[in-house]
Amino acid sequence: MTLTVAAPAVRIATAGDAAALFVLSAPFMRSGELRDRGPADYRERATDFLIEPGDREPAPPAGCVALRPLAPEPGHPAAGLLYNLCVHPARQGTGVGSRLLAALLARAEDRGLRTVYAASTGSAVLFLRTGFRQVPTALAPAGLTSGLDPARGSRVYRYRL
Repeated sequence: MTLTVAAPAVRIATAGDAAALFVLSAPFMRSGELRDRGPADYRERATDFLIEPGDREPAPPAGCVALRPLAPEPGHPAAGLLYNLCVHPARQGTGVGSRLLAALLARAEDRGLRTVYAASTGSAVLFLRTGFRQVPTALAPAGLTSGLDPARGSRVYRYRL
């Protein structure tokens, strides 16, 4: 599959973006769409994130998504975990999420990952439209499934690069 090149606006976040990442993500954490994370979590893992800046910085980003490599496991090719995908409500439906996913998949491939996993409690329409497929939780690496909260009812999706 050929990946679409992401818009030049998508960039790797820095520690200086941590507060803006937290502000963008906070409403999604309150609604239960994202797991709770504090500002320190965003500072510590800032470079996991790709962001599409808002119309005028220092406004919160239009959207963000993060990628964390999973520890190697027997029977699983090199894999990563997509997490914290969110798009500012005013920018939803404008292609921000699609550009972020395309950039994340390109970054995963550049890092030598063969598979990207995501977990979602929502409809996952964007994941499915991008080429992710729902898989039984039992087929996902333990590094992903051990962090799932059964009370949230997450479904697991996989994208093979």
